[in-house]
Amino acid sequence: MDGLLSLVIPVYNEAESLGPLVDEIDEGLAAHEGPYEIVFVDDGSGDRSFEVMQGLVEKRDDVRVVRLRRNFGKATALSHGFAAARGDIIVTMDGDRQDDPAEIPGLMAPLSRGYDLVSGWKQRRQDPLNKTLPSRFFNWTVRTASGIPLHDFNCGLKAYRRDVTETISVYGELHRYIPVVAAQAGFRVTEVKVNHRRRTAGRSKYGWRRYMRGYLDLLTVLFLGRYQHRPQHLFGGLGTLLAVIGVIIELYLTVEKLVFGEPIGQRPLLLLGALLIIVGIQLLSLGLVGELIANSRARRGPDPAQIRAVLEPADVGRAPSPGRRRDGGAAGVAASP
Repeated sequence: MDGLLSLVIPVYNEAESLGPLVDEIDEGLAAHEGPYEIVFVDDGSGDRSFEVMQGLVEKRDDVRVVRLRRNFGKATALSHGFAAARGDIIVTMDGDRQDDPAEIPGLMAPLSRGYDLVSGWKQRRQDPLNKTLPSRFFNWTVRTASGIPLHDFNCGLKAYRRDVTETISVYGELHRYIPVVAAQAGFRVTEVKVNHRRRTAGRSKYGWRRYMRGYLDLLTVLFLGRYQHRPQHLFGGLGTLLAVIGVIIELYLTVEKLVFGEPIGQRPLLLLGALLIIVGIQLLSLGLVGELIANSRARRGPDPAQIRAVLEPADVGRAPSPGRRRDGGAAGVAASP
């Protein structure tokens, strides 16, 4: 593909891997026809990683480094890398050498067929069972909840059109759900099988806490994707359901009291019914507040990122000028599968 290719690589304590990784990138992209740059993002490394990257910058004119003040996490590192990248195509990979740079050309191939984001699907993972088994459950959960038929959402090896990185917001720990966020924004997402290698230096940065955080992040992504512009559909629906159940319970107790003379003052159902009504009204109110916020945002006008193409009458029948696509950019926004 024509144009500059940017490789964005978050780094956290990977001093021993960086030099060999750059050599492998040169070898893997030897047949690449266009120029490329390597953008390292030092996410607060405590070892010699920054010194190694500094040495690479002094030796090469295609290496750039963004150094963060402390360890903010992979999502923040990727966001800074996306902002610093100058290429029309952006490829992300981890700095631990488990991602194989030789896979980059194949990873980018679907972009030429109209896809906007290509995610790697690691084959024969070289990780212990305490990582691979939870990962399979995680991917199954995300695939089922989001409806996006990918097998490896959290693979660090991904290829993006620049439109994607300029449109989506990655913060907190939402890097695990970049394909979901991109698909919700209207981009076409697919995956390619890639080789996975055993770690040769350093140690894994992931612990058991990431699974609980990942579950909460999934709820955030699904909510923002489905209810960001219609929050009352979620909160109002739940609130109405709870309030109706509460009213039915209270009506039942009222009939028992007035018709059959049963005492209801000490009945747990009385408190349950009242609680459901109160919580239901609170959820309805929360939905209304959310609608006010969504309405305020909508008054600013439609989001230009939602537009795939604009055709003016003067454009019809006129050939596109060199270096400019008819859809107005290097990458059109396509509907998600």
